[in-house]
Amino acid sequence: VDSAYLLFLAKKYAENVRAYYINTAFQPAFEREDALRFAQETGVSLREVELDVLSCPEVLQNGADRCYHCKKRLFSALIRAAGEDGFSVLLDGTNASDDASDRPGMRALKELSVLSPLRMCGYTKDRIRDESRKAGLFTWDKPAYACLATRIRSGEAITEEKLKNTEDAEAFLFSLGFRDFRVRLAGRDARIQVPARDMRLVLEHREEILSRLKKNYDGVFLDMEGRG
Repeated sequence: VDSAYLLFLAKKYAENVRAYYINTAFQPAFEREDALRFAQETGVSLREVELDVLSCPEVLQNGADRCYHCKKRLFSALIRAAGEDGFSVLLDGTNASDDASDRPGMRALKELSVLSPLRMCGYTKDRIRDESRKAGLFTWDKPAYACLATRIRSGEAITEEKLKNTEDAEAFLFSLGFRDFRVRLAGRDARIQVPARDMRLVLEHREEILSRLKKNYDGVFLDMEGRG
C-alpha cells in the first residue's frame, strides 16, 4: 500500500524515477506479481534485484534484531543497484503510523540514509489508503502484510522449508477468500490467526484446511484470541 502510493507520487512529481523489487525467500509470489502489475499500470520501469537473505547468519538465527540485519542487507543491495542505474537517492514507503520503537529495521534505513517521504510528511496509513483509493490505485485496500519470516517465533532458526510451508498455507487460505490473517509456526504445528468475524468461515472450511495444511504440519490450530 505504502510503497505503491509513494511510487505513484514519484511518477507524478519526480523528474526521473525507477522502481525496485527485491526477491528474497521472505517474499511470497503474490507480492512480486502485485509489484510488476503496479509498475506496468503506472508506466514506471521496474528492476528486480536478487538477494539470498538466508546466507546471513544473523538473519537465520532469528534473534530480536533480525529485521535490522535483514533490512541492512536488503537496502545495501538496493543502493548498489540504484547507483548502477545512476540514482543517488533511495526512497522507501515507511509511513507516519509505523512505530519506530517496534521497527528495528528503521535503524538500518537511517544508517544507510534511505529517505522515507511519507513518514517525513506525516502521512498515516489511513491517509495513504484514502488517497490511494481516490487515485484509483488497486492497492488501496490491500491487507497489511509482513514478510514470511515474521511467522516464525523470535529465537527459532529460519529455514527455507519453514518459509515455503508458510507461503503454501497462506496462499491456500487466500484461495478460500480469507484476506486479513496469518499462519504462524508453533513448533511443528500451524496456528491460524483471523479476525473474530472470520472464525466461522474457518470452521466452514475446516476439512479443506486440515487436509491441505496437515501435509506440512503435525497439527492445525485456530487462535481463539484472533487478530486485533
